[in-house]
Amino acid sequence: MKLAIAGAAGRMGRVLTRIVNETPGAEVAGGIEPKGSGHVGADMGELAGIGALDVAITDDPLSLMTHIDGIIDFTVPAATLALAELSAQARIVHVIGTTGIDEDGEAKIRAAARHARIVKSGNMSLGVNLLASLVRKVAATLGEDYDIEIVEMHHKHKIDAPSGTALMLGAAAAEGRGVNLKQRSVRSRDGHTGARTAGDIGFATLRGGSVVGDHTVMFAGETERIELTHKASSREMFARGAVRAALWGFDKKPGLYSMNDVLGLE
Repeated sequence: MKLAIAGAAGRMGRVLTRIVNETPGAEVAGGIEPKGSGHVGADMGELAGIGALDVAITDDPLSLMTHIDGIIDFTVPAATLALAELSAQARIVHVIGTTGIDEDGEAKIRAAARHARIVKSGNMSLGVNLLASLVRKVAATLGEDYDIEIVEMHHKHKIDAPSGTALMLGAAAAEGRGVNLKQRSVRSRDGHTGARTAGDIGFATLRGGSVVGDHTVMFAGETERIELTHKASSREMFARGAVRAALWGFDKKPGLYSMNDVLGLE
């Protein structure tokens, strides 16, 4: 499967280049960087530290789309939406790990999935998706006597908050409870806030250093507290999940899929 990587010169892009290159059945077929990037024309293998691959980074995704089977995309919302439209035109696989996409953007991705095979997830790791499944089950089992709080920490360069993974876990908790996350989420607390409202799902965001990603979902009762935690030590797990998603989507019908579909999780 010929795979291109969006944001190929970034930290995640370089890890993806290495993982695609070493994955049986996958081939590094191209990389994309924005116009004006100093990395346009660079060899993807040399950037990734694995030796020359004779595959150069381009700033012209339209021409690249004509000779690839899929693209893996951990970039920014504007770039992802543009790539989703091109993926629909080319009818290829588009794996989206980009977070911070608003409602209008989500609608555009759903429209693109009428023709492209799109796998989209707030987190591509096996562990996090298993965690979301557990959160859904625990939330469905415990009543509103147990307050749900989600704490996440990422490196200082992350530009969106809460993280896509935290929102994914919040959505799982809300689904387990049978409530609307938008109506019950609390994103910040400052000053005299009053007592906590029963049934709310709280989020706390921490940023600093080089933390790849830590997430904890707390179910706090009057006499006990249950904590479900996932800690990422390397971007490699996200890359391996994304490549697995791309290979899984190769022979699927057009549609919008999640890592639950890829992993066979309910």
